[in-house]
Amino acid sequence: MTNKPLEVASAIRTIETEKYGLEALVRAFEDGLHEPFSRAVATLARLTGRVIVTGMGKSGHIGAKIAATLASTGTPAYFVHPAEANHGDLGMIARDDAVIAISWSGESGELKGIVAYSRRFSIPLIAITANPQSTLGRESDVCLTLPKVPEACPHQLAPTTSTLMQLALGDALAIALLESRDFTASDFKVLHPGGS
Repeated sequence: MTNKPLEVASAIRTIETEKYGLEALVRAFEDGLHEPFSRAVATLARLTGRVIVTGMGKSGHIGAKIAATLASTGTPAYFVHPAEANHGDLGMIARDDAVIAISWSGESGELKGIVAYSRRFSIPLIAITANPQSTLGRESDVCLTLPKVPEACPHQLAPTTSTLMQLALGDALAIALLESRDFTASDFKVLHPGGS
């Protein structure tokens, strides 16, 4: 067997670590995540407004993708940047909306404004976090708790495995909602006139 170049060994190690994170996420559903996940889907399915997705840093980038996936699969949604929300963009959130807030630690300071606003006006708040005892976890109506697993980053600093799990859970929400409302390929085509 030949030795792999260092960069190839690194790539394989990264993918294996992230694969372990996804496997842990599947096990989390077997260990209790199924119940809050079902409540989150029910909450979002009965909305008359939109799903507001928010998060800071890398969680925010994942949130923007989740909002785009929701919107393109029949669940009206958009991303609100939490820092901008603290400077007037809270006005983008209506009382018939729901908020999905994403934070690995659950303590992102920039989320405080949106969390407080959702509580003040009884706007459903769904948390995606690894820390259910965090401020975000405690304040939420539904807490989707991610398993704590190693990041692919060897320093355990760069969000890698954690953001992949956030993305996968967001995709799972979008597909569960798509299936609950019998969203068809024809419906998809209506929302994708530029697609081939």
